[in-house]
Amino acid sequence: MSLLVSDIRLPFDAPEAQALDEARRLTGLTADEVQAVVSRVSIDARRGRICRVYSVRLDAPMDEKAFAERLQMPFVRYRPDERPPVPRGEKRLMHRPVVIGLGPAGLFAAYTLAQHGYAPLVLERGGDLAARDAAVDAFWQGGALDPDCNIQFGEGGAGAYSDGKLTTRIGDPLCDTVLRTLAAHGAPADIVKKAKPHVGTDILKNVVRAMRQAIEDSGGTVRFRTALTGVQMRNGRLRAVCTADDAIACERAVLAIGHSARDTFAALHRNGVYFAPKPFSVGVRIEHLQSALDQALYGKYAGHPLLPPAEYNVSRRADGRACYSFCMCPGGMVVAAQSEPDTVVTNGMSYHARAGRNANAALAVSIDPADLDDGTPFGGVALQRQIERAAFAQTGSYRAPCQRVGDFLADRPSRRAGAVQPSYPTGVVFGAAAASLPPFVQTMLRDSLPYFGRKIRGFDAADALLTGPETRTSSPVRIERGDDLFGLGCAGLIPCGEGAGYAGGILSAAVDGIKAAYRIMDEFAPILG
Repeated sequence: MSLLVSDIRLPFDAPEAQALDEARRLTGLTADEVQAVVSRVSIDARRGRICRVYSVRLDAPMDEKAFAERLQMPFVRYRPDERPPVPRGEKRLMHRPVVIGLGPAGLFAAYTLAQHGYAPLVLERGGDLAARDAAVDAFWQGGALDPDCNIQFGEGGAGAYSDGKLTTRIGDPLCDTVLRTLAAHGAPADIVKKAKPHVGTDILKNVVRAMRQAIEDSGGTVRFRTALTGVQMRNGRLRAVCTADDAIACERAVLAIGHSARDTFAALHRNGVYFAPKPFSVGVRIEHLQSALDQALYGKYAGHPLLPPAEYNVSRRADGRACYSFCMCPGGMVVAAQSEPDTVVTNGMSYHARAGRNANAALAVSIDPADLDDGTPFGGVALQRQIERAAFAQTGSYRAPCQRVGDFLADRPSRRAGAVQPSYPTGVVFGAAAASLPPFVQTMLRDSLPYFGRKIRGFDAADALLTGPETRTSSPVRIERGDDLFGLGCAGLIPCGEGAGYAGGILSAAVDGIKAAYRIMDEFAPILG
């Protein structure tokens, strides 16, 4: 429990201690009366003035709630400790709980279970990170695609090959638990207070390895190269999860398979697990020179050593549809993110330093299930595949279609790059970057780019690059679950994370994984100790 003093605005180069002093001044408390620490800090570059915006937590030996009410200041509020207590059930587990998938949701579900004595068994269809790196590097160098071990599948999930962004809008108290856990396993310590924390692919991989080691050290077991092929049920209740080699008896399993496990979706649907279509988005990646973005957003302060590489978030709505930026990667690269043969899929990533020449982000257009009413839950999956295969046919290879923004707006193919050089690792073919996308998506992108250019100078510059397609922004299906978190049609199976349609990014997926673990812990006693 504490006081939170928010919206403290200071020059971006002011020392952090000045924010603590300002929080004390605003509340009339002294350093002898209260302990002060920065809770959140962000950069605000709007309106031509760059400042840091702080929230400061004050801990004092007083009735903090009554004190905040007495002050009646909108920027000072009482913040109770809202983290849920760690549950502990009493029933006996006959079998180890199983966690399927070792992406953010599965990793945190397994870590939480392991730390509290539940000795989970983790099944991951891909390899460990060493094997993933080897498979991804080989593919990017022109080798064969491994459908089970790639940017989508393997230790760490799709999040391990990203910018490691830890932003979310869910506002759940468990977000702080996730951030502290990541920091305790090697992530930068400042992620616990940054409003837009990021880890970077290079550091995040080591964090994932450390957490997996902690799972194993606490009695958990991780089986790599072990894909889920289905479930066995009796009277609508989970009895076992199936792999190619055996059926593993269990009463409870956390299903954290990610948004790209299409074959697993189909197998579970055949087994009676209930799926429903959900909105998702498709689009392209846009690349700018990072220096141009810095200049547009920071003006004369561009390049200042105390300012991070500039980042943005843009959106536009028209005719009931949205076009927006997603997964913005400052100083990063566009990456090949296929998980099926003869397809082209783009994504973005950056390292912790964000020191690359280009910035990139997805420009995505919303798709509603009503756009795809084919009588099944998997119309979105079918559209994703159609786009990805059409892009492969367009280039005749795993190279991605690429186009300058000026040419895209003029509806003509590109022949070459301009000032912005493509970063896509398997190479590009210049032409029409969005040709594989539905016509209404292309129109929305074409109408939105000038709008975004009015918000950020140079966003629609002629030499900015589009590389396509981006199809894996989120899962196009939801694995429906009830208030008890069990999947409809299979009691005991707990769908969670992005693949189940209950998260949108690393942080929210990790929180959902913890909640899935807590569901088991609330009912059953630990297996160990």
